Amino acid sequence: MGMRVKAAIAAVIVGVLVLAGCGSMTGASGADTSTIRVTGFSVLNAANKPVFKGFQETPEGKNVEFETSYGASGDQSRAVEAGAKADIVHFSLETDVTRLVKDKLVSENWKDTPSHGIATSSVVVIVVRKGNPKHITGWDDLARPGVKIITPNPGSSGSARWNILAAWAHITGNGGSEADAKAYVTKVLNNTIALPGSGREATTAFTDGSGDVLLSYENEAIEARQSGADIDYIVPSDTLKIENPATVTVGASQKAKDFLKFMTSAEGQKLYAQAGFRPVIDGVDVGQVEGANDPANPFPQPQKLFTLDKDFGGWSKAADQFFGDGEDGAPLGIITQLQQSTGKVGSN
Repeated sequence: MGMRVKAAIAAVIVGVLVLAGCGSMTGASGADTSTIRVTGFSVLNAANKPVFKGFQETPEGKNVEFETSYGASGDQSRAVEAGAKADIVHFSLETDVTRLVKDKLVSENWKDTPSHGIATSSVVVIVVRKGNPKHITGWDDLARPGVKIITPNPGSSGSARWNILAAWAHITGNGGSEADAKAYVTKVLNNTIALPGSGREATTAFTDGSGDVLLSYENEAIEARQSGADIDYIVPSDTLKIENPATVTVGASQKAKDFLKFMTSAEGQKLYAQAGFRPVIDGVDVGQVEGANDPANPFPQPQKLFTLDKDFGGWSKAADQFFGDGEDGAPLGIITQLQQSTGKVGSN
């Protein structure tokens, strides 16, 4: 092959790579298309599909395509930190975003949005077998002997951290001491028979027949019922509010920024609500939500709703206090210690 031909082929390859790097290509219709790469925590897989479609039907979303990657929130964040490409990250925990801020992959002002950087919201619920054969009514029942619990592993899963802090808040938020909370969480961990890697893996294990109780997001329980799972779920009288952050990465396209705005618009939030998420903005007409305990009133207000900011000092404090892994000589977190003392460490 002659040098000119080789040079021409090299030029074409470079051009293709440049186009791919820009996230833009030409579709079969001849129209320019833009690809938005979304990296999210596992339970978003089904919920995002109608949101993508809704955006594609807007002027800003015309000729936009999506590439997705889903998994345990912490694992997804670490993958982006290690070089996995993403235009939008949508994680379970704020700390999974701030990890990327430290590496300058996400802007420091990512929370400067009308929803303060939050794209989806839920509450921790207790999922049980159809008909509730173990007669579970609330948190106290999870410490009973013989109750077999499934919850994700706090080492990899964001939903696991929300779950275990909801259990902790049930004690400290109702007058109990730290020692009381440790004793209660120890009983819950001793009753835990599996710590899957992600919230979705935990749901799959439960719907496949393992355990009596699954600790989960309300939206995950609703989505499971929408998918035909024969389960019930309980919104405890006191529980923890879940807030999932989303943002664009540094250098993301305008299309990606437009999609982020759509996610937290009234239209986008209605689509997320239909998948079981509680709206993060006011004034969203959610309509009937299939799979909810009461489709006409899908998101009942718990008698007492704990929050990370008010009851735990925010994730910047709670992450190390409860889940610190002892790196660089730092002390182990409270939950990390309890997992080790009970032997319930799962797999990271």
